[in-house]
Amino acid sequence: MAETTQRAAFPIRTSFITEKVGIAPMIAAVVLLLIVLAAIFAPLIAPHDPIYQNPIMRLKPPSAEYPLGTDNYGRDLLSRVIWGARVSLLIGIGVTVMAVVVGLLIGLVSGYIRLADAIIMRVMDGLMAMPSVLLAIAIVSLIGASIWTVMAAITIPEIPRVVRLVRSIVLSAREEPYVEAAISLGTSMPRILWRHLMPNTFAPLTVQATYVCASAILTEAILSFLGAGVSTETPTWGNIMAEARVYFRLKPELIFWPGMALSLCILSINLLGDAARDILDPRMNKREA
Repeated sequence: MAETTQRAAFPIRTSFITEKVGIAPMIAAVVLLLIVLAAIFAPLIAPHDPIYQNPIMRLKPPSAEYPLGTDNYGRDLLSRVIWGARVSLLIGIGVTVMAVVVGLLIGLVSGYIRLADAIIMRVMDGLMAMPSVLLAIAIVSLIGASIWTVMAAITIPEIPRVVRLVRSIVLSAREEPYVEAAISLGTSMPRILWRHLMPNTFAPLTVQATYVCASAILTEAILSFLGAGVSTETPTWGNIMAEARVYFRLKPELIFWPGMALSLCILSINLLGDAARDILDPRMNKREA
């Protein structure tokens, strides 16, 4: 009897998770986990050195030795796609952390101090008026191409979006009774920001962070494809597609596989962001109820 009860409980829990989260985000989590594991263990699972050139084996079709074939320099395409995940995820996570931290601090100050708000938001509006890709290209061209430069160039256009989100939350939260009570008791401004206002931003920032990460990965691929990203010797999904565009008609799979990896990564992150929004947003829960 106990075994029957335990067996019946498992489908109930599974169906609850499926109804709450959805099947698509669960599949997206698995796909993203596989990409992350491939990036972490790239030295162990990549069959060949991603930068080793073997001109004799250039543009070879898929085989047992080269599962996805080789590129125009005789490099293993599978190894380059696996190693490309490392750079994309590193830049995506790095940009997300920097944009969220800087945007959170600026947004808290902008939303709480009215005098600073007018100045800060005009600067943020100016940054948002510039196309993010063009701004990133300009910064990389001035400073020079490297992973850290690309991360900084992508972070700057993403900060205003985080600032505007945090500012809107603080503007509404600072009118709450518990904030007014803290002000009347003489609580210092840093303590009010840290203890009373910043916790309100955690759920929206979690959702926003997923979109920033996906946008950063896509922007890095665009910059690399245009030749304004990291060094062309570094295997990234954008670099792989940029080098293969000349051979698109002859061998389209050189662009297909890194493009597929890039699309799956961005789609998975966006689906997880949508799922996080549905779970963390109280208004979504009220609609379901």
